[in-house]
Amino acid sequence: MDVIRLLGIRDTPLSVDEVLAAVGDHAAGGTTLFVGTVREQDHGKPVTRLSYSAHPSAEAELRRVAEKIAADFPVTALAAVHRVGDLELGEAAVVVAVAAPHRDEAFKASRRLIDDLKAQVPIWKHQVFADGETEWVGAGE
Repeated sequence: MDVIRLLGIRDTPLSVDEVLAAVGDHAAGGTTLFVGTVREQDHGKPVTRLSYSAHPSAEAELRRVAEKIAADFPVTALAAVHRVGDLELGEAAVVVAVAAPHRDEAFKASRRLIDDLKAQVPIWKHQVFADGETEWVGAGE
């Protein structure tokens, strides 16, 4: 069975339960879960609106990142989903989970998965601040 259990770029709310269930594996001694949420401030300024957009190649790039993690770490399962569209404060923007035989492997692989996803998958965040300023943040940031 493929260790990459769930990948996606979605315009609907993300389910932590779905991602966690996707990596369930009796061979795993450790499972990590990371949920990135929309916060009310960035750079010390209040955020009033936030949206994500993705390049058409984003899912293919997400798969490439996941395949590299699966090749570099002894994981039994991994999953990653990212949201696009308009999000409210507190909503999940990204959820990643990794299962591995041992906790240290799960933590290391999970950290690399979220870091590489943010650095390499072409997804951009557009923030609007209370003072009217806007900011784009994207892959490689």
